Amino acid sequence: MEAVMRKPRDFDAELKALEDKARELKTRKVQQLGELVIATGADALSSDELAGALVAIAETKESAKREAWAKRGVMFFESRSRRNAPASQRNPRSTPAQPGSAQSLAGGTGSQ
Repeated sequence: MEAVMRKPRDFDAELKALEDKARELKTRKVQQLGELVIATGADALSSDELAGALVAIAETKESAKREAWAKRGVMFFESRSRRNAPASQRNPRSTPAQPGSAQSLAGGTGSQ
């Protein structure tokens, strides 16, 4: 019988594709965070103020505070979706947030 040779894998091409995908995901995340800053009005803060607030939030371990922030974030997104959605689509809880969306980012960071 004739031996069947497998096609060798191109590890360099696969690695490059993975790096490109990671770069694309990082770019999308940065863009969505920027959109979130603008949507919340936090772009009116100085860079120092915004960074200080984010550092304080990230360092907070009190679950009650984090839950309160998460609830406030949910209310923010629900009120935005009600304002922007047509009457037939005003139930924001009926469709799950897409991974990496601004909504899932806010829900993910505030509820930990």
